[in-house]
Amino acid sequence: MGKEILAVVDSVASERGVDPGTIFEALEAALASATRKRHGDRIDARVAINRTSGDYETYRRWQVVGDEPVGAETEVEEEEEEAEAEGEPFDPERQIRLAQARERDPEVAIGGFIEEPLPSIPFGRIAAQVAKQVIVQKVREAERIQVIEAYRDRVGQLVSGTVKRVERGNIYIELSSGAEAVILRDETIPREVPRPGDRLRGYLRALNTDTRGPLLLVSRVAPELLIELFKLEVPEIGQGLIEIKGAARDPGQRAKIAVLSRDSRVDAVGACVGMRGARVQAVSNELAGERIDIVQWDDSPAQFVINAMSPAEVRSITLDEDSHSMDIAVDENRLSQAIGRGGQNVRLASQLTGWSLNILTETQALEKKQSELETARRLFVEQLNIDDEVAGLLAQAGFSSVEEVAYVPIGELRSIPEFDEELVEQLRGRARDLLLTQAIASEETRESAVEASDLLSVPGIDAVLAGRLVQRGIASRDALAELAVDDLEGLEGLDREAAGRLIMAARAHWFGTDAQESREA
Repeated sequence: MGKEILAVVDSVASERGVDPGTIFEALEAALASATRKRHGDRIDARVAINRTSGDYETYRRWQVVGDEPVGAETEVEEEEEEAEAEGEPFDPERQIRLAQARERDPEVAIGGFIEEPLPSIPFGRIAAQVAKQVIVQKVREAERIQVIEAYRDRVGQLVSGTVKRVERGNIYIELSSGAEAVILRDETIPREVPRPGDRLRGYLRALNTDTRGPLLLVSRVAPELLIELFKLEVPEIGQGLIEIKGAARDPGQRAKIAVLSRDSRVDAVGACVGMRGARVQAVSNELAGERIDIVQWDDSPAQFVINAMSPAEVRSITLDEDSHSMDIAVDENRLSQAIGRGGQNVRLASQLTGWSLNILTETQALEKKQSELETARRLFVEQLNIDDEVAGLLAQAGFSSVEEVAYVPIGELRSIPEFDEELVEQLRGRARDLLLTQAIASEETRESAVEASDLLSVPGIDAVLAGRLVQRGIASRDALAELAVDDLEGLEGLDREAAGRLIMAARAHWFGTDAQESREA
């Protein structure tokens, strides 16, 4: 019997690559389960297998619970109450009271076990079947733990394997370690149809911690996959001579990757392209023929965008840091190339650079620029009370708001050739005075709104009318109630009849709702 058990342990452990201790524990659990079934599942049993000989012993056991309370409360009774409050009612087939248990073992405590030997069942067909089920479960759990430990530090890295099957768009691959991974439908390259036996690489995105389903989640569409593939194909990246700054993909169709050389002697773009395009072609083949643009990274956002828009030729760029966007002007006959099919080129360039990009023809860009200059010019004329020429010079210098005139470094204003020191000081002074006036007016508006809140409770008064009343010095419901109709004469949007209704509505709370309703009637 012992030799048979040892043979099972050795066979399963070597076949599944699981620690023999796990198999012994599974067999013990299986034999204990079979023992309980023999006794109608009424008892609790434990089996201990000798790891050397394979012989085993069986024990029936009872869990120790508190004594049944009798008379005054004791510490033991309190322990029992706590134990039974959290668990099931007392079961004499599986539980034993503390006092009775201590007759057998004086050291036992609540929660411990009292055991006595029980005849062992033979390791027969039934026990073997139960053991098989438990072993399979334990082995799967052990394998998942092994996979987690093996791949925990590999999340975010490249993995490769062989396609085992394709189900409902999900691709299951067997990795070189024997572990199974899945590329979910949303993570597969559109129109890519791998077959069983094909080799695939993917980006290990995450571990599935659920107890069901594949454990390793792999992506074929992540931009990181493109980066990792270039690291494999371009030795200069691993040597630190070239740095990949980012990537953007339209999986299976087109991608852009930004690179930077850390050595002036190394051409980053050329190194990634390779001799006769061999390196970039190898990456493209791995990604189902995805066309890849290799872009020179630049610390100047405008130049980086120009590079990212390749192969389109950019004529001019207008940058708006506040909205983090750029207007890009191109030749009218190159507009479709700049935008790309379905907006693909500009979309990828935007993702790569992190800027919102708006593609315009040169004519459209000029018209938009002129419109913005005209808007800024009119704003300065109206708000700073300056002539058209000075306002136009401010707009042409890139100023678009009064705040900029008031608070930009004074050197930026002085850099305008037509501006002398006296004019600069005058402009800054007017701009700051205007902002101060607006701030005071805004504060007064907020105070008026607070005052008007009482008036808004009067039926028939909206926010606009409440504001007009406050400007007249009528800041509360009671103040309105004390007025005569003549006092509201001339108030915009209010005739004598309407004024009378408002005054009576304001007085209603003096007399109660019934009085108000009777007056209205």
